[in-house]
Amino acid sequence: MRKPLNTRALALIVVFTALAAALNVYGPKISFPLAPFLFFSFWEIPIIIAFLMAGPKSGLIVSVINSIILLAVFPGALPTGPFYNLVAVLAMLLGVFVPYWFAKKGRNSENLGTYLRSHILFFGISATIFGIVLRVLVMTILNYFALQQPYPIGFEMIEIDVLLFLPVGAIFNAIVALYSILIALGTAIAVMPRIRMQ
Repeated sequence: MRKPLNTRALALIVVFTALAAALNVYGPKISFPLAPFLFFSFWEIPIIIAFLMAGPKSGLIVSVINSIILLAVFPGALPTGPFYNLVAVLAMLLGVFVPYWFAKKGRNSENLGTYLRSHILFFGISATIFGIVLRVLVMTILNYFALQQPYPIGFEMIEIDVLLFLPVGAIFNAIVALYSILIALGTAIAVMPRIRMQ
């Protein structure tokens, strides 16, 4: 039987959903020079923090809610863009989950924070590498097929143009995963000792 979310986990979900939504709507959006329809922003950081502090289920819930908010307020160049964002975030979280699962094994939430602080280099490097690799891999495959589709799924690009874009998309996704994971990890490690999850 699955363990239900406790009150503090629910409170963190609400807080990080609100923070991510605020960053969606009011946060800075910096256009990627190599592909102006892609934007660097910071709304993914609270999702990763929720994942690290309250667990994978909480990160998933915040991800889905924020994709719905993104769909409503800032879909981007494509109406289906938020769905692609959701896939990118979930792929990145899956990469973070690999070292997270290892770190969490046999530890409660308080011990997890201690473990992360004492193994910051190993966890940070492995979570970042796995997060980047999975996000780039999944999004490269998705972009290859989706960008050739007609609007609103894609831009109806011809295959050669898609192939030329894929390295640009990979660079963008790698940069987003890099700064999002590192900032979220640093924040979670700083905050975890102050919040009891049990």
